[in-house]
Amino acid sequence: MSRRFAVLWAVLLVGLLAPMPATAQGDGARQDGATLRIGLQQQIDSLNPFLGYTVPSSDIFRSIYPTLTTYSPDDFSVMPELAESWQSSPDRLTWTFRIRPGVKWSDGQPVTAHDAAYTFKRMMTDPAASTANGNVVENFEAVTAPDDSTLVIRTKTPQATMLAIDAPIVPEHVWSKVADVATFANDQMPVVGSGPFTLTGYRAEQDVTLTANPEFWRGAPKIAGLRFIQFKNSDAAVQALRKGDVDVVQKLTPAQFDALAGQRGIQQVRGQGRRFFELSLNPGAANSENQPIGTGHPALKDVRVRQAIDQAIDRKVLVDRVLGGYGQEGGGYLPPIFSDYQWTPPQPRTFDPAAANRKLDEAGYARGADGIRRTPQGEPLNFNLVLHGSRSEDTQVGEFVKRWLAGLGIGVELQPVSDNQLNDRTTSADYDMVISGWAANPDPDYVLRLQTCASRPGPNGGGNPDTFLCDQQYDDLYHRQLGEFDQAKRVDLVKQAQARFYDQAAGLILWYQNSLEAYRADRYSGFSLQPKSDGVIVAQQGYWGYYGAQPTDKALNGSGTDYTGVAWVLGGVVVLVGVVVALVVVRRRATADTRE
Repeated sequence: MSRRFAVLWAVLLVGLLAPMPATAQGDGARQDGATLRIGLQQQIDSLNPFLGYTVPSSDIFRSIYPTLTTYSPDDFSVMPELAESWQSSPDRLTWTFRIRPGVKWSDGQPVTAHDAAYTFKRMMTDPAASTANGNVVENFEAVTAPDDSTLVIRTKTPQATMLAIDAPIVPEHVWSKVADVATFANDQMPVVGSGPFTLTGYRAEQDVTLTANPEFWRGAPKIAGLRFIQFKNSDAAVQALRKGDVDVVQKLTPAQFDALAGQRGIQQVRGQGRRFFELSLNPGAANSENQPIGTGHPALKDVRVRQAIDQAIDRKVLVDRVLGGYGQEGGGYLPPIFSDYQWTPPQPRTFDPAAANRKLDEAGYARGADGIRRTPQGEPLNFNLVLHGSRSEDTQVGEFVKRWLAGLGIGVELQPVSDNQLNDRTTSADYDMVISGWAANPDPDYVLRLQTCASRPGPNGGGNPDTFLCDQQYDDLYHRQLGEFDQAKRVDLVKQAQARFYDQAAGLILWYQNSLEAYRADRYSGFSLQPKSDGVIVAQQGYWGYYGAQPTDKALNGSGTDYTGVAWVLGGVVVLVGVVVALVVVRRRATADTRE
């Protein structure tokens, strides 16, 4: 469910990824004591800031690299970060950012406007460098740095998202020496950054270690460092939390979350999620040249059939039975956590099998005496549903959908596959229905763009689609909101775009899941939640959760397991990210969570 472009395979040692000696790393953690350990159950796709886009990778980048602006931990409002101020020209085409003085890279070199200009220009001119955040610079016409403290960006058309540019900025003096971003291999540690933490260690399939940056311009963190420890599944991560071998775990299942209630030394965190869970229907996928691609069933080209499927789904049952009540029923495209932009259908397609049957009758898919609907050619109406075989929520949703559509006379074949197989099939439109889902940002532009004609792949691949929807009315609304600087008018346009997307029923938003976390309250306190009310610790739009963490005496005294021997195997296949090979997958959906 999460991203993007055609699959780009590259031999890569994310240079940023050199393994550290196990003994030295383990000893350092015990000596430091206050190293906050985060349990991950999702793949870190790459530690190259131009390539990595999954939630764990983005989480790490925010702790290492500067961005022009950031989001407040209180309410997601825009805050200065590397850029301490900015202004735009009257025509809204030229933006001038004043770079904060005195910020240094971890190797002692100053961070200047030239670093930012280099980063954006590299993304504009190098296809590999645009892999993770190419949408940020898509509308840029020119980027210059007249001096060390001034960054000037000129856009082709007015762009209302200019304060939501959260792509990692890299040091020019390091990356300008890299000829090929896609095959960059750097075995030097530590990695040069300027955030609150510095990347100092990586062990393939095991963990990533960050050390507190004492020169961080906001002040040094209160903890010695971070360690992201990879687990095969959430059960193993939860067990490690119970034993005190990790300090924070996210992506808990409802059952795991409930089982931790009242556990000594453990604090639960139930936050609003940034993700939506979606059932995507293939509306007749085509590439950017309008050439049909994929294997989608022709019946799904009819919006009446897609709407009928939607009316056969009982979202309340899904939230109650699959999520255990830890979520909200889906409707509009954007999750409730971003309340300004959230849209709720005024006349939602509620669970109504009778209405669904009528739509199918009108569409010409008659039901025979055996109860089975048939195409005009006399073939039974059957769809495949591709889902992640390793995820229980996908399996449960698949079984419900299969049962509900059987009630309409439609057959459904569930096809559980590995994450990589699902990625391949969704990027090539090789599906009728597929489980999807995305993490939205405070600014809605990124996910709104996924539904545009421009996001479709070209004849040779690429692209960044979600449902392969290509609708001119939606596109018009999307482009209008991108150029609208009056906030109230932009909000209205975003809601109109969501309404059009809802009408087309190419992506059925099933729910917005709560983010369920837990942490060792006997070892750490002071976590800044984002947002302040009903927020989360992990995978924020910023680094606040980790930066605010304060160790207790127990943490300072040191305890826990050294994970030297732990290898993480995803879907039964060892992910090789060692000295020779790293698999960099530039996909739409590496996981149920996505690039931000």
